[in-house]
Amino acid sequence: MKFLLQFARLIDALSEAVGRAAIWLVLAAVLVSAGNAIVRKTFDISSNAWLEIQWYLFAAIFLLGAAFTMLRQGHVKIDVISGRFSKRTQIKIEIFGIVCFLFPFVYQVIRLVWPLVVQAWTTGEMSENAGGLIRWPVYALIPAGFLLLGLQGLSELIKRIAFLQGLCPDPTHSAQTKTAEEELAEEIRKHQVADEVVEMVEAAEEQIAGESRKGGLG
Repeated sequence: MKFLLQFARLIDALSEAVGRAAIWLVLAAVLVSAGNAIVRKTFDISSNAWLEIQWYLFAAIFLLGAAFTMLRQGHVKIDVISGRFSKRTQIKIEIFGIVCFLFPFVYQVIRLVWPLVVQAWTTGEMSENAGGLIRWPVYALIPAGFLLLGLQGLSELIKRIAFLQGLCPDPTHSAQTKTAEEELAEEIRKHQVADEVVEMVEAAEEQIAGESRKGGLG
């Protein structure tokens, strides 16, 4: 089990690294989207390629960030029933879910999507939109993202079994103390990005927080 826990820590480190890299895709998507809007409104010019880049970036954020979200215990859980049980029983329910639902789901998605990736690669499939992009990179994000998710699921399974044996702390406890927007702003500051970009991210963070408060009042 000690060896398995070390393996789980390696998977966690991989998910953390990919997730932190994917954070920058959020900034890229914001800049591309803003640039598209400005050019379209100012010069009445539009490009399908740049529009599709936005979709590709969104797909990459969602798929490559899935494992990172699982690592941070950020996936939505419906615990109306399981919340009434003891922690050990809750952990056993999660083990059952990982083994009987997550792993088969990951396997089926990869099995079904991989032939489409190969076909798009060999044929050089392009978007049907005028000036659109090549398709195989965004197709390849699906098996890549689900492979990372499956690996993180394996890590979570190992940690939950170890918890039942008293070998590790509660794996369901989220270590995340900052929002995604706060982490992105922090990463930007670390890399000394222009102040204007930092202000843009902070403004977006304040807007999201304001909308959340309005939603809570509603």
